[in-house]
Amino acid sequence: MTVLDTRALNRATLARQHLLTRGDIPVVEAVAHLCGLQAQEPREPFIGLWSRLSGFEPGQLDTALTGRAVVRTHLMRRTVHLVTSDDALAWRARHDVMLRGRVLGTYRRELAGIDLDEVAAAGRAVLADRRPRTMSELVRAVEDRWPGPPRRALGELLVAALVPMAQLPPRGLWHRTAGVRNLPLTVWLERDIAPLPTDDGDPVGQRLLRRYLAAYGPAASADLRAWCGLAGLPAAVKAARDELVVFRDERGRELLDLPDAPRPDPDTPAPVRFLPAFDNAILGYHDRSRVIDAAHLGLSVAGHRTVLVDGRVTATWTVRDHQLRVSPLRPLTAPEQEAVRAEAQDLSAFLDEGIEHVRLDTEDRTWSGRGPAPARR
Repeated sequence: MTVLDTRALNRATLARQHLLTRGDIPVVEAVAHLCGLQAQEPREPFIGLWSRLSGFEPGQLDTALTGRAVVRTHLMRRTVHLVTSDDALAWRARHDVMLRGRVLGTYRRELAGIDLDEVAAAGRAVLADRRPRTMSELVRAVEDRWPGPPRRALGELLVAALVPMAQLPPRGLWHRTAGVRNLPLTVWLERDIAPLPTDDGDPVGQRLLRRYLAAYGPAASADLRAWCGLAGLPAAVKAARDELVVFRDERGRELLDLPDAPRPDPDTPAPVRFLPAFDNAILGYHDRSRVIDAAHLGLSVAGHRTVLVDGRVTATWTVRDHQLRVSPLRPLTAPEQEAVRAEAQDLSAFLDEGIEHVRLDTEDRTWSGRGPAPARR
C-alpha cells in the first residue's frame, strides 16, 4: 500500500483548499467546494476566500449572503459556519443528533430533565410570526415555562440545536458590525430541510464523506469525525469504500481518498498564504501535522491568524494601530521574508483598514506597505 509522507499530504491539502494556486471560480462554488468556512468571527471567511480565490472582492460574498445563496448557521462541530443554502438544507438533519448532544454535553446539569421536544415546539411557536430575534429575545419569550436553566443554556439549546436557524445579514457582511438575529432556516430560505433517509448505507453521510475528501483528502476516518463532529460515519465509509482509494500515512493510519482527486508532487512549490482565525485547512483534521507542527497546535484553536510558508504554519499575524504585524515561529530566510512582505502588502490593501505599515518581528525596522502592489501569486 502506498505511503504518503507529511509533505505529500500537505501538498494535497493545499491543492484542494485552493491554497496552492488561487482558484478562478465563483464565490458560491468555492464555499460549496470547501464544505463551508468556519465563521464565528464574521470577517474571517472574507480573508479565507481572499487567500483562495483570484480577484475576490468582499461584495461578492455580501451579495451571496443577502441573496440567500449562502447562509450562516450552526453546523459542523456545533460551530457557526458559512455554507451554501443547498448544503445547509441537505446536511442539517444529519447533524441534528450531534448538535443536541453537544449542547447537552456542555450544559448537562443545567438542562437535566427538560423535555427537548417541548422546548423546540415553544421556540417554533414564538418564531411563527417570522420576525427575526436575538437569542436573548427568544429566551425571554419562553423562560417563564423553564425558569430553572441559565438563560445562556436555554438560548444555546434553542438556536444551536433544537430549531435550525439562520443568522441574518447584516451579521457577517464586510465592514459591518451587527448582532446576531435568528430566523428558522426554512423561513429564511423558503425551502424545507431535507428529511433524513432511513437507508442503512447512510446516503447523506456518503455525500458528506465524498465532499470532505474532495476538499481535505486523503484523510482518515478520525479526520472526518474531527471536521464534522459526527461519529465517524462508519456506515457511510463502509458503503462507499469500494469507490475510494486507500493509502497509509507515516504512522500507519489508513487514509481514504477519491480516485481522481489531485495529489501533487511533494516538491511542488507552495506560495505564502495568510489564513484567517479558525481556518478549516487546519481545523479540518484530527491529525493536523500535515499543516502545523505539534509545538504550535494551540494556535489552531486559540483564534490566532496564521501564515503558511512552504505550506506550513510558520507565523502568526495581527492588525493593530494601523500596522499589520507578522510574528514568525522560526527564522525566515531572506527569500521567505520577501515573499511574506509581498503577500502582506496585498492583504493590507484588501483589508482596507488604513494599514500604513507591515512589520516582521524578525526585523529591526518597520517596512512601509505603501507603493504599487506586487503581482498576486
